[in-house]
Amino acid sequence: MKKSSEKNENSQQSERLKFSFFPGCSLKASGHENTMSLLKFCDRVNIELVELEDWNCCGSSSAHSIDHDAAKNLPMRNISLVPKGIPLMIACPSCLIRIKSMYLKIKRDKALKQEYEELWGKPFDEDLEIVHFFEIINKIRLEDYIDQPKDKLKNLKVAPYYGCMLSMPPDLRFEKNYYGIMEQTLKRLGADPISFGYGSRCCGTYLSVAKPQVAQKVVNEIISKAMEAGAECMVTACSMCHLNLEIRCSLENPIPVLHFSELLSMALGAQDQKKWFPRHIVDPVPLLKKRGLISS
Repeated sequence: MKKSSEKNENSQQSERLKFSFFPGCSLKASGHENTMSLLKFCDRVNIELVELEDWNCCGSSSAHSIDHDAAKNLPMRNISLVPKGIPLMIACPSCLIRIKSMYLKIKRDKALKQEYEELWGKPFDEDLEIVHFFEIINKIRLEDYIDQPKDKLKNLKVAPYYGCMLSMPPDLRFEKNYYGIMEQTLKRLGADPISFGYGSRCCGTYLSVAKPQVAQKVVNEIISKAMEAGAECMVTACSMCHLNLEIRCSLENPIPVLHFSELLSMALGAQDQKKWFPRHIVDPVPLLKKRGLISS
């Protein structure tokens, strides 16, 4: 039995997956707990993430609304930083859209490709694979890393919230659809995913800054619908959505909001919650203690 176990461990080590990692602004600032738990999860499932050196903001909504050149050059530069032969993993849905959309535009447009190569002084990588974090979930078997996975989240009633960005704009309409991945994964870990009809509703995104009263109305509706459906907590696919759901909610006694990576890391036995949960506005610890998912 010991030899078999050692053989399995050696096999997993030899098959370690490696990705370049673009965190983006939200995951490195307001959503830093998302990054910490994401790195912990990937390490536990034999995935190495190498952060792009000297990456820059993807442009987000701001640049794309007011400056065409910045909207083009910001994601272009990030693409130029990816080492050849290593897939690029992006966890933020908005960053994924900006960078992958630009990559596909360069690939289709010879003039733009020439501009890219002249500007950044390197050949365009026609074979670069750009993936969302959810695609990593489909590349691994959680059962290979977790004993009795069905016991890990013990019927926790979770409302999965994807936000609107993963719906994809028209130029990415032929890309993968990620809806349903959180539900499938949570079920494998014993949780009870709650359908509440607002899982892809926009959280207000940057209206949270420009028109906070609009974002507050939207957020209150999303969270109240999850609570009415019986959810004990929500789980997000986007750190920007997570931020809005917490800071713009004005409901009394709202349910906590967790990052998907936090639940995954907890299920794999990570003990770093003391670094993550103090960053949450609505403390998830009482619920998780009540469910027996954490002890302290």
